Amino acid sequence: MANRTVKDANSVHGTNPQYLVEKIIRTRIYDSRYWKEECFALSAELLVDKAMALRSIGGVYGGNIKPTPFLCLVLKMLQIQPEKDIIIEFIKQDEFKYVRALGAFYLRLVYSSLDCYKYLEPLLNDYRKLRFMDRSGQYQLSHMDEFIDLLLREERFCDIIMPRIQKRWVHEANNELDGRVSLLEDDLDDLESESDEEEMPLPPPRPRNDASDPTRPTPREERHGRGHSPSRRSPQRDTRNEREREKRHRSRSRSRERERGMERDRGMDRDRGMERDRMDHGRGMERERMDYGRGMDRDRMDHGRGMERDRMEHGRGMEKERMDYGRGMERDRMDHGRGMDRERGMDRERGMDRDRGMERERKRHRSRSRERRHRSRSRSPGHHPHHHRERGRGDHRHPERLERDHGKERNRERDRDRDRGDRKEKHHRSGRSKRENMSREDLEIAEANALRAKLGMPPLQP
Repeated sequence: MANRTVKDANSVHGTNPQYLVEKIIRTRIYDSRYWKEECFALSAELLVDKAMALRSIGGVYGGNIKPTPFLCLVLKMLQIQPEKDIIIEFIKQDEFKYVRALGAFYLRLVYSSLDCYKYLEPLLNDYRKLRFMDRSGQYQLSHMDEFIDLLLREERFCDIIMPRIQKRWVHEANNELDGRVSLLEDDLDDLESESDEEEMPLPPPRPRNDASDPTRPTPREERHGRGHSPSRRSPQRDTRNEREREKRHRSRSRSRERERGMERDRGMDRDRGMERDRMDHGRGMERERMDYGRGMDRDRMDHGRGMERDRMEHGRGMEKERMDYGRGMERDRMDHGRGMDRERGMDRERGMDRDRGMERERKRHRSRSRERRHRSRSRSPGHHPHHHRERGRGDHRHPERLERDHGKERNRERDRDRDRGDRKEKHHRSGRSKRENMSREDLEIAEANALRAKLGMPPLQP
């Protein structure tokens, strides 16, 4: 929140004012101690006190890129965006030179080229000394006019890219600015006039193509006797003519020099623009080549990653298929073994039921044969009545005893069958638990041994 631009701030050159400072330098400023301690909650009024306390100008310095207080205050001004009148008062400040430098730097960043030429060119007459901190953290001696000249000419100053401004001769051609007149020209004129008064210089040789001297008499004057006569001409008039001729020559030479300078500036600006266009075109081509190369490398990497991913997925699928196939085979073997065990158990139960039925039939057959023998004895002839009575009495008691004996015998047989069935069931369960505890190889060996036993072959050794 403390690093945001104010809500009512206007966009500068089509963007956020703080974005005029590069992101890496802006981040370094946000992380600096001076920004956190001195620039927090600064307003336009409090900013004046911080600007008056400045002792140097500069951008960033040191190996870890520390920003100078001058650069921190520039970013703070971009953040709060003070009014134009305050910036002009900063520039008009004569007592505090670093306040003037701060205002000039902010004006160069934010305002138009016309305002820059209008308000910054008068500062070229300020020759006060300034301390400039370079990248190594050392102070260098500079002057205010050098500082303003670098602001108007350089594309990057104090580690900030300066917005491009229109050339001065364009404004002069559009009648927006007058021709710049240096203050040194009047001083040079005064010096030349003093030197002319002290010693009269000889007139310069007249070029062959120049116009004729107006002071030279014409042929008509020579015919009428008013020619060049040293006796009739006064020395004061000759001196005045020489001075006027010298002044006209100087004014012409100055205008020619100014025109040549403007032509030279236009040619240099044109050459610089063409060179800049070539450099921009070359950088654009190089950037396009780098982007194309990066895109190709990215495509190759993506293709290689896709191929590797496909191989890994194919390998995982094959491994899963192998595992599923192995599990299916193991499940089939276990189901086959369980089915075999179930069939063997059912065969044993059927055999036990068959044995119980045969035993039951034998018991019935024995009881019937006993009854038959008893009836045949009771019907045999020559039987004494008393003996028959006794036998009848004995026969009367014998069926109950016989029935009791038969019941006891049946109970014993039932208990014996139950015990035999329990023993077989225990044996069957123990065999099943042993088979379950046996491994797959043991099961296979057991099945093979069972088949070999049926075929009459010796068993396999585990």
